[in-house]
Amino acid sequence: MQLSDLPLVNACLNGLSTIFLAVGYYKIKQGNKLGHRNAMISAFVTSSIFLASYLIYHFYAGRTEFKNPAWFRPYYLGLLLTHTILAVVVVPMILISFSRALRERWEMHKKIARWTWPVWMYVSITGVVIYLLLYQIFPQR
Repeated sequence: MQLSDLPLVNACLNGLSTIFLAVGYYKIKQGNKLGHRNAMISAFVTSSIFLASYLIYHFYAGRTEFKNPAWFRPYYLGLLLTHTILAVVVVPMILISFSRALRERWEMHKKIARWTWPVWMYVSITGVVIYLLLYQIFPQR
């Protein structure tokens, strides 16, 4: 594997996280606590591997800039801004949600999880969209 492979790997990890988050939501709505737990642990693991891979990539590759097409750049930057801010915000939310679940503080877990899940889902989906914009739809050569 080469450094240039990591953006695709990262997008796949974000995509997997999105799937696990959706399954976790579906399972808890069905009352399947074990299925929910397993899906959310899987989302946590894939998101953690993503974060490590993302940091490694940007440590070595540096910043990625969106330059063209110029008319789309403001839309891309708006998406990137919301994605980045919420990616930072969601990390402690995830850790608190997991901590409360591990301690079986279900009511407290539910109170934060109802906010954590949509933010985490947004960050995972927009991570894939950002990859598609940068590397597939408008490759920055």
